[in-house]
Amino acid sequence: MTIPYPDATPVGIVIATRNRCATLAEALNHLVALPERPRILVADNASTDDTRVMLARDFPQVQVLALPFNHGALARNHGARALDTPYVAFSDDDSWWAPGALTRAARLFEEHPRLGLIAARTLVGPAADPDPLNEVLAASPLGQAADLPGTQVLGFLACASVVRRSAYLDAGGFHRLLFFGGEETLLAYDMAARGWGVTHCPD
Repeated sequence: MTIPYPDATPVGIVIATRNRCATLAEALNHLVALPERPRILVADNASTDDTRVMLARDFPQVQVLALPFNHGALARNHGARALDTPYVAFSDDDSWWAPGALTRAARLFEEHPRLGLIAARTLVGPAADPDPLNEVLAASPLGQAADLPGTQVLGFLACASVVRRSAYLDAGGFHRLLFFGGEETLLAYDMAARGWGVTHCPD
């Protein structure tokens, strides 16, 4: 079922979760308050805690994909297929997007037709400190391409990425070879092999 959001951003959010009810609730409180009013889908990996009760009670505007068993990272694939937004941002059940970030991502996709995945800048902790990975991505030896924004990379954090849905599905999404751990790098390889741009865009 697709939840209608009038004047919503063309970016939807997919969260894969399992048995993290409290942190998921905090993340959703931030995400539902975004000015972009994105569609949000939680792909629940067969949680056995109060996750589904909490979602129904406190977040009726959030779409829930109740998976029958734990799919690991592949839950994101199921979520992306269930959304009909042209772009999909991934969030973990303990992370969220800054206001305006999704609007910026949509604009970059619209301006760069070959762009398949954006690796965003990540801030961590109460002080919003820059994640060390930001510098690693910015220093990627792949450099820039004339038809892409930012720096080309072959790695990223799933919870800080936005994909062109058609490109993501074209590449097969996250691969079933890896349950969790390293799945981002394999997806980057698969997308790049199909000609899609994968770039770090800290703005």
